[in-house]
Amino acid sequence: MQSSILTTTLLPIALGIIMLGLGLSLSLEDFKRVIKYPKAVAIALVCQMVLLPLICFFIANVFGLEPSLAVGLMLLAASPGGATANLYSHLSNGDVALNITLTAVNSVLTLFTLPLVVNLSLAHFLTSDQYVPMQFAKVIEVFMIVLLPVTIGMLIKSKASSFAGKMDKPVKILSAIFLLLIIVAAVYRERVILSTHFPSIGFPVLVFNLVSMGLGYYLPQVWKVEKRQAVAIGMEIGIHNGTLAIFIALSVLNNSLMSVPAALYSILMFFTAALFGYLVKKGKV
Repeated sequence: MQSSILTTTLLPIALGIIMLGLGLSLSLEDFKRVIKYPKAVAIALVCQMVLLPLICFFIANVFGLEPSLAVGLMLLAASPGGATANLYSHLSNGDVALNITLTAVNSVLTLFTLPLVVNLSLAHFLTSDQYVPMQFAKVIEVFMIVLLPVTIGMLIKSKASSFAGKMDKPVKILSAIFLLLIIVAAVYRERVILSTHFPSIGFPVLVFNLVSMGLGYYLPQVWKVEKRQAVAIGMEIGIHNGTLAIFIALSVLNNSLMSVPAALYSILMFFTAALFGYLVKKGKV
């Protein structure tokens, strides 16, 4: 795939702004808060880091996805929760403080687990002549694009909290606009691939989305986690950072087809999360 303004400019800028906005809402206290919610955080991390990749692997095999689409779905499963989860959790009366904590912890941990999951998926689903592992330089690039803006945002918040407070909402709005632009641009650019492969990937993506959200919501309740925290975990596990997954597929792995699951998921999750939030507030789930 040839480089374009989407892969070389728009994606890195969009991802940087989204991560900066995330940093403006984080502080060291969010990481320390893990101690306050040990059970909830532990269950959420097991879901995110262990169960989701396993479930995704099962779905990819059951539906017989072609290799690149299977890797793309696994890449999505390995991506951390999106900042949008905080908003949906708030609208659904979830524990937003827990969401922020999970987002903070997940964003750091997945910088190490994501390359592992992706490389294992590449090795399993692709033939030896197709398999090209994520190069160390590209891993560092992703690390910098994700972690550096978050760190800058956290520093701004710690040194100029009032300014960070004023900028938090505008940056979130800008992040949402960039996220929408990324999805539209990716869908338009890969419209032929999307239309060709939608019949084979559309339903598996929806199944993965619903299973992710359901797992995040019901499993914590089995372990006696209060409902507000279960709602937060459901949103955190069900809403993924699709921009990061698209960026890695297009800019790091240079494979357009691998970006298709993330592009579809990023669209579907807005509707399924809204429905999930509605059902939770009405006490129907």
